[in-house]
Amino acid sequence: MVQDIIQILVALVIGFAAGYFFTQNLVKKQLAKNPPVNEKMIRAMYMSMGRKPSEAQIKSTMREMNKYK
Repeated sequence: MVQDIIQILVALVIGFAAGYFFTQNLVKKQLAKNPPVNEKMIRAMYMSMGRKPSEAQIKSTMREMNKYK
């Protein structure tokens, strides 16, 4: 009886640890493949549209993007 409970607890701890490391690895891969948007990317986006953005426009766009995260 007690041995069964100990086995269940050990299995849960091992499962949580494996899930944690698997998820951490998956998130790192996704961030490497799709980095978060930064000011440099926003500046390049404006330049590709043929506009030279002011610093206020870049900051405003960053605030709007961060608002919806």
